[in-house]
Amino acid sequence: MILYALTIFLSAFLLFQVQPLIAKIILPWFGGSAAVWTVCMLFFQVLLLAGYVYSHAYVRLRIPARRHVHIALLALAAATLPLAASAAWKPAGGEDPTWRILGLLATSVGLPYFALSTTGPLVQTWYARSREGAAPYRLFALSNLGSMLALVSYPLAVEPLLALGTQAAVWSAGFALFALACAALAWRSQGAEARPLAGGESGRPGPGLQALWASLACCASLLLLAFTGHMTLNIAAIPFLWVLPLALYLLSFVLCFEASGWYRRWLFLPLLAAGFAGVCVTLTRSNPSIWTLIPLYCATLFAACMVCHGELARSKPHPQHLTGFYLMLALGGAAGGVFAGLVAPNAFQDLYELPIGMLALSLLVIAALLRDRASLLHGRFGIAARIAFLALTAALAVALFRTYAENSADTRVRSRNFYGVLDVHDSGEGPDAMRVLSHGTIVHGKQFLDPARRNWPTSYYGLRSGIGLALLDAREHGPLRVGVVGLGAGTLAAYGRSGDVFRFYDINSGVVELARSEFTFLKDSAAKLELALGDARLSLEREPPENFDVLALDAFSSDAIPVHLLTVEAFKTYLRHMKPGGILAVHISNRYLDLVPVVQQAARRLSLEVRQVESDDDDEAGVYRSDWMLLCASPAPFEGELLKEAAERIDAVPRVRLWTDDYSDVYRILK
Repeated sequence: MILYALTIFLSAFLLFQVQPLIAKIILPWFGGSAAVWTVCMLFFQVLLLAGYVYSHAYVRLRIPARRHVHIALLALAAATLPLAASAAWKPAGGEDPTWRILGLLATSVGLPYFALSTTGPLVQTWYARSREGAAPYRLFALSNLGSMLALVSYPLAVEPLLALGTQAAVWSAGFALFALACAALAWRSQGAEARPLAGGESGRPGPGLQALWASLACCASLLLLAFTGHMTLNIAAIPFLWVLPLALYLLSFVLCFEASGWYRRWLFLPLLAAGFAGVCVTLTRSNPSIWTLIPLYCATLFAACMVCHGELARSKPHPQHLTGFYLMLALGGAAGGVFAGLVAPNAFQDLYELPIGMLALSLLVIAALLRDRASLLHGRFGIAARIAFLALTAALAVALFRTYAENSADTRVRSRNFYGVLDVHDSGEGPDAMRVLSHGTIVHGKQFLDPARRNWPTSYYGLRSGIGLALLDAREHGPLRVGVVGLGAGTLAAYGRSGDVFRFYDINSGVVELARSEFTFLKDSAAKLELALGDARLSLEREPPENFDVLALDAFSSDAIPVHLLTVEAFKTYLRHMKPGGILAVHISNRYLDLVPVVQQAARRLSLEVRQVESDDDDEAGVYRSDWMLLCASPAPFEGELLKEAAERIDAVPRVRLWTDDYSDVYRILK
């Protein structure tokens, strides 16, 4: 029993430890986008399905040498180590990177992950046949406990303490240990494989029950990705916000498949209804608090997963059909991943996965209760209960429809791609009318529609903002060469004069299209404009020195920061493109994250002068309150008339470690 338990625990731990690890390794190559995690989850779920298909075939097919095949698979997977991602997969432009990410994952971690995916069903089957009365579903709970511990330990211990290279080496060593243990079990299983399990044929599950299993698993997977997507889009694309929802998802498996089971309909169905109501409320608010958003979404996701997995546990089959049961779970999970990762971004113009998942689960609850003759839908008040459940589902549908309809009522253009949802709408009337570009819940540029004011720099780029002062000061010395990381609506082009060159970097082709078609900043600018489509850091690494007088770093999307743009290696790249005395302006306005110590620490390491410029909002000028940090190799630019008063020294010692390509910890800078 001990070897079975250790093998299945270690396999599950490695299976889920590698997910945030490999995602963090490749995240900088694809713009730090929150969608990278969704694509990673799609890959892992599909490969998990492939592993379960292999396990199901292994158990069903009577191939004499099958244990030798499995041992060979383990050896081949171990031979692909150590874990590494080939730089050949780095993108060269701004195309949709979905298939590139999938190919990268397949070549870097595909075979080891596939081998790990086969372990759960196989080891449980070997254990069930090893002795009479063995309870394999306890091992399923143990495997999910291992998965959950892997996810929780990553942001709390592994990520803060170990560099990425060390993490990959330790994981590779753990896989080698697992391969030896699993090979030993495979060798010992020869006699047990031929031993049938009594009582299995009488309880063969029908197609209706199998469809319910797959549907419940699909719904849980879809809601996991939908809630995770909403949080990472509006906070940060970081492992902490990836693993927290996934850990809750796995915890529900542990609790539901533990011997006695913790799922109680009378408790979790009302909690689910309350959670759905709370989510509807937050969807109507433009700026929900982080301390409201994360607890509410996580609690609702946990209740939803407890319902899905609790209903699965109530209907689990005899161990004779164990691999078929897990195959349906994996099929449903993969279907949810495909829908969220491939179908939704291409079929929808908004984040409709969440309301679809909520409504689907409501209907599945009714279906599960109807199948159970002991449920309240079949009791004395069965008719009334059915009407009540249908009424609640209808009310949820109406609430979600009205919420999304109201949110898009004044939308002029809405588009969606790999990088998220972009929205253009008009607001205000008369001379104050403005056109606004939003990504998620964050405004990324706005422009007055009045011809007399349409070239005013607005939002975070007003004349008194840090970037505004830096540009106005630098232009006193002649024509400018300016770099801008993050195009937005193209607002900074309003500062361009004849003889100036403004070079914009943006990874999102959708942003470029809207800046050109819906706004006139680029069209009206007197400067020569250049555009580099693709990840800014990768583009700057490939280019010869650009000799910028000012380089503005403003590549945030919905407050979700691309961490790879704030590492010391990234700052070294920026400095290579600066003229002597040039200013690097970093936009740090953020609702959830305090970026001051991160930038300050990089400046200290590179011996740069650093100043902070905070500017107030001005409704008449269409300007928001903004916070910028200005960095320069020399203090001279900060002694000029414009910057001397506004740019403040930062004397406090930064409280965070230096961020590098191998180390970052967003959790420590949460506000």
